[in-house]
Amino acid sequence: MRHARQGRKLGVDASHRKAMLGNLVCSLIEHGRIKTTVSKAKEARPLAEKMITLAKKGDLASRRQALARLRSKDAVHVLFTDVAPKFADRPGGYTRITRIGPRNGDAAEMAFLELVE
Repeated sequence: MRHARQGRKLGVDASHRKAMLGNLVCSLIEHGRIKTTVSKAKEARPLAEKMITLAKKGDLASRRQALARLRSKDAVHVLFTDVAPKFADRPGGYTRITRIGPRNGDAAEMAFLELVE
């Protein structure tokens, strides 16, 4: 039984899930909005919020922590130079999930995960 277990498995093993969520957050940072399933969006959202909070600190340790999790120098650079200054005075809630209905192929519930302006 999975009583009091946090998070979704998303049908993949732990290393795949960690890489997939990191890639989703990198795409969100680079493009500002991504289209994905609701379950993936709900799992990626806390990670994106944590990365933006790290970027708001702006120090070297925070940059290295973000790079360890996202593994993309370009995404980390955009995060620290473009995204973090936009949210400098915002205390949280940097992302929003907007449901857009089922996908045609398998009827999976789809959503946009986007940065709040």
